[in-house]
Order: sequence, then C-alpha cells, then structure tokens
Amino acid sequence: MKRAERRGPARHGQVLVVDDEPDIRELLELTLLRMGLDVVSAGSIAEAKEQLKAARFDLCLTDMRLPDGDGLELVRHIAGLGADLPVAVITAYGSTENAVAALKAGAFDYVSKPVGLEQLRALVKSALSLPDRQPAQGQRLLGESVPLVQARDMIAKLARTQAPVYISGESGSGKELAARLIHENGARGAKPFVPVNCGAIPETLMESEFFGYKKGAFTGAGEDRDGFFQAANGGTLFLDEVAELPLAMQVKLLRAIQEKRVRKVGATQEEPVDVRIICATHQNLTALVAAGRFRQDLFYRLNVIELAMPPLRECRDDVPLVATHILARLAAQTGSAPARLAPSALEELARYDFPGNIRELENILERAVALSGSDEMSAADLHLAPVPEAGVERGAAESLPDYLDGLERMAILDALAKTGFNRTAAAKLLGITFRQLRYRMQRLGIREPAPPAGAGG
Repeated sequence: MKRAERRGPARHGQVLVVDDEPDIRELLELTLLRMGLDVVSAGSIAEAKEQLKAARFDLCLTDMRLPDGDGLELVRHIAGLGADLPVAVITAYGSTENAVAALKAGAFDYVSKPVGLEQLRALVKSALSLPDRQPAQGQRLLGESVPLVQARDMIAKLARTQAPVYISGESGSGKELAARLIHENGARGAKPFVPVNCGAIPETLMESEFFGYKKGAFTGAGEDRDGFFQAANGGTLFLDEVAELPLAMQVKLLRAIQEKRVRKVGATQEEPVDVRIICATHQNLTALVAAGRFRQDLFYRLNVIELAMPPLRECRDDVPLVATHILARLAAQTGSAPARLAPSALEELARYDFPGNIRELENILERAVALSGSDEMSAADLHLAPVPEAGVERGAAESLPDYLDGLERMAILDALAKTGFNRTAAAKLLGITFRQLRYRMQRLGIREPAPPAGAGG
C-alpha cells in the first residue's frame, strides 16, 4: 500500500483506490491527482480494510477481482461500517451481472474496463458532491403512516447512489414525485431532471426523440437536435410508463444504458452520456417479461433497486393531512383562505378507496372547491362514488345504470369546474345543448354553488 504524492490543485477529498494491477492503479492515481484529490492505494481487501481503519475517505474505488476476494466483499464491509462512504467498482468489460450485483450490494456506481477517463471523472465528481445530510425535501411526500415513512426512508437511501431505480405503484400514487426527490436530494440535484412519458411518443419518432438526430438525417431534419439522453446529461432521465416501449426500442435503450453512449440518428459516431435512469410503470413488469412483451435483460438492468409506492387506501390515516395540504395549495393559487373539510367530509374520505390515489384526491378537492359556495365543505360537496358495502367486491356493488350515472356525474362536474360553473360553456365543452345539461343536472342532483356570503341579490 502507498500514499500517492499530491500534485496540482489544492486537495478537495481523499480517495482509496483498491486494485492489484500496478498499471491500472497508476492510471487511476494520476487521474485523481490531476483532479486535485489525495490518493491512498491498496492491492488487496485486507490492505484496504487496514487503510479504512487508519483514515477517513471521501470515496473508495475498487476492482471487482482482487487476490483475496472480490469487490463485493469490500462494498458490503464498508456498508457495514456505517461510514457513509460511497464505493464505486471497476468491472470487466461487458460484465453486466457484476455491475448489477455491485449496485444491489450498495455500490454508488460502476465503471467498466478499459476505464474511460471521462467517465471516471464524471463518476468521481458525482460521488464527491453527495449531500452530507439526509434530504429535507423528502418531507414533500406527506404522511406519517408506516408505508409512507418506509417510502421516504428508501428515497433517502436511493438519493445516495447512482443505481438504476424501478418505481412500481398504481396510477396517481406519486411515482414521478418520488423520482424527483431521489434526483433532487442526490449528487445530480443541480443537473437536469428530464421526465419522459414513454406511452406518449409515436413509435416512428422514438429513436430520434431519445437519441437526437443530425441535420439531413431524414425529411424535415433541418438542423442537429439533441434527444432526451443529451438533455439529461449529468442528471436524471425518468422513463414513466416504461412498459409502453416497443421491443425494438427496448434493444436500443438497453445498449445505451450498458455502454453509456448514444448515437444520433444519421450520425456515424457514438457520444458519451452521463445519465442516471429511473423508470416507473403501473403495470406488472415481471408479468410482461413472462409474456414476452418486455425484454428480460432490460428488466434486469432497470430493476436494480425497486421502490414500491403505496396506494392511498393503505395510508388512510394520512388523508386529512394530505387533504389539508392540497386545500392550502389551492387557496394560495387564488389568494383566498383555505377551505375546511367538515367532519362528515373527513369521514367520507376516510371510507373511500381512492382508485386514482393522490391524483384523484387532488381532483376531488379541486372540483369541490370550485363548486362549493361555502368555506366548509360537506360530504355532499365531494361527490364521491358510493362505497361498496362490507363483504361486497368492488365493482359488483352497483348496477350498470348507477355506474353510468356516476361517470356522467363526474364528467359534468369536471366541465362545470373548468368553466367556473358557467353552464353554457360547460354544455359546449361536453358537446350537448344547454337544455340537455340542465335536465341531466336535475336528474343527477347536481346543484349550483351558493353565492358567496355577503353577495348582493
């Protein structure tokens, strides 16, 4: 073991390099020294453990193959110390399994042999810019129920690694918010966060949208254009509804993730990209893999660490807190005092299953605020669907006419909310006459909001 002599700029951190090959070790040391870092090297796991006892480090860079074990042993040893020390591993070229295993064991990131110096510098800068404390912004994920606390704790851990993350959960459960929190509270927080809805991109445009294109690559390509990967360079690319990607695009995405390089449509050369991938879907990816609709190798690369976002019905105790926060936000947008929920409204919300989760709660409250003429909203103002009786399966509790009436009621209420309860404009939005709208409102028991207190007659 030795301490490399420092040259160049003032010290910004100390790195432990663990590798038994002198040539590789020298290359790493010179690169790190030129970045203004102090370097301590070790040729085995035993030597590395001794150095960890003797000094404090800001980063550990270790090879996977060592004379007395593998790098995973060192990753687990450092994790067990609780020293908050990021560890990056050097894997053999094309060794996807080792890279994934290292990330699952708690490694911050990995770099493949032959070591690309540009990629190494980006990795080191990310590792050394990790926040020193637990993320405060995680409190934006409101709630104190056990599932929510567990999700926040997991987000805090994921923010301190570069591992790909797969966020599962029902529609409206806050998957994009979780992805943003992971990004904002990690080393890439100052860099771009680029969300992409994979289901909203036509298949013929996917490659150019993801990887960009060169001028003249196809009809209409009048100038060079960057894609999502270039836009997210240095930051995070969030692939929402990733299950919607066609198989042909899945192959291209897999290569981009593994090689950390992309080629624009019409280009002859690949270009390096430094992007962290977070993906999400409300579908069951494991079932899609079994059905042959999602590539197993891509699933293996994306699902390094899974974060499961709980549905709102599993966090019923948090509903009053979340609802109060939403009402305060809605009031701030209009400059008015926040509306209150009457005990009957809170009781109704506590019994409701929220098939649309947080997003549905937001829509319910926004509509109720728009339609209610009172500072305090009752259960009737919420216009919730009937709750199935105990022991009756959801969906079997109401007849088809009742179900269709519920859909019609929701459509009318949404139109009225969007038009400020202007019935003429709402009828036009719904594609029916004013007379038809008035009849349907009477039949469904939808009443106009009361005028504000003190309003003239």
